[in-house]
Amino acid sequence: MTGPEFKKLRENLSEALGRKITAADMAKLCELPPAGGADTIRRWEVSGPSPKVAKLLGILAMASERYPILEKFDIFDRHDVPVTERPARRQAFREQMREDVRRRLG
Repeated sequence: MTGPEFKKLRENLSEALGRKITAADMAKLCELPPAGGADTIRRWEVSGPSPKVAKLLGILAMASERYPILEKFDIFDRHDVPVTERPARRQAFREQMREDVRRRLG
């Protein structure tokens, strides 16, 4: 994940949650310490986060409609899920991811 992609993710999560996600909020999501965490986020918006953080954010990004549901989380396109139910189940999954992000933010 590049710096600009990281910055765009913060914007897209803000949109998905219906509130502005600050650098301090992103620090919480990335499990950074409160002291200096926001500064680290601002640096990462230029250089990109560490691979470990990028992996975590790839999962949290599924809260936004702008990111695909990762294959290992996609339980909607299986043969035992009726095609007519798939959109609603995808939407419920994204809402569950949004709730997880909200919970992490406190």
